[in-house]
Amino acid sequence: MCRHIALLGPPEPLGELLVEPANGLLRQSWAPRRQRYGTVNADGFGVGWYAEGDPVPARYRRGGPIWADLSFTDLARVVRSSAVLAAVRDATAPGADGEAAAAPFASGPWLFSHNGAVRGWPASMGALAGALPADELLSMEARNDSALLWALVLHRLRAGDSLGQALADTVRDTAAASPDSRLNLLLTDGTAIAATAWGDTLWCLAEPGRRTVVASEPYDDDPRWQEVPDRTLLTATRTETLLTELKEPTQ
Repeated sequence: MCRHIALLGPPEPLGELLVEPANGLLRQSWAPRRQRYGTVNADGFGVGWYAEGDPVPARYRRGGPIWADLSFTDLARVVRSSAVLAAVRDATAPGADGEAAAAPFASGPWLFSHNGAVRGWPASMGALAGALPADELLSMEARNDSALLWALVLHRLRAGDSLGQALADTVRDTAAASPDSRLNLLLTDGTAIAATAWGDTLWCLAEPGRRTVVASEPYDDDPRWQEVPDRTLLTATRTETLLTELKEPTQ
C-alpha cells in the first residue's frame, strides 16, 4: 500500500536517491522488500522537490507506474535538490482520479504523502470531513482517503500548527473515527520532515549535520538505517531527529 521517501541534505540528483540505489523507490514500485500490504505499486507516482531560493516546490506526477515513464529517469538524472519527497502508489480501491490521486500533494511550501488506508472509507470520515470549511473540502485534488487526510493536515498547518503537531493531531482524530486505519503520513516544508509510523513500516537514515532520509523502507543495506517503532511521530532536520510516542485515542 504505497512506498514513500523524503530527504534533506546537500543538493544531489533525484536519480541518486530514487533510481540508482539497488532497492530504491523505482524498484520498490514492483519489488518492495518490507511492504506489509499489497505487492505492486503501479497506480501512479510523484516527486516533489525544492529549487534553491524558492520555497514553493515543483512536482512531477503521473497516473501510471513509474517504470513505464520513459522520461522520468532522464529528468531524475539532471534535476538536483536538497529537499525531496517522492512516492509510488498502490490504490486501495479503484478510482478515476489518476494523476490527481498520486502523492505528493502540495500547497504553498508543503509536500505530503500517505502510506496506508482509512478503514471504512468514506463513511467513517464523514464527521471529520464535515468539520472542514466548505471551500477547503471542495478544493481537494482527489476523492480518496489520502486527499482528505491532506486536507485535514493542511487545515492545521494554515492555522499555525507545526509539521509534527499537524500530523499527530490528524492521526489521533482519524484513528478515533476509523479504528484499525493505517496512517503512515509524511510531510516536509523543505527545511524539516515530519512522519508517522502507524500501521506500516518507517525507517530513518540520519547523518547528523549533513543528511537525513525518512522512508517506508531502506533503499540499501547501510547498517545506519533505523526502524521507527509503530505508533511514533518522527520529526527531523539535517542536524537532529526526534521520536515521540503517539498514544492510541481513547474510545
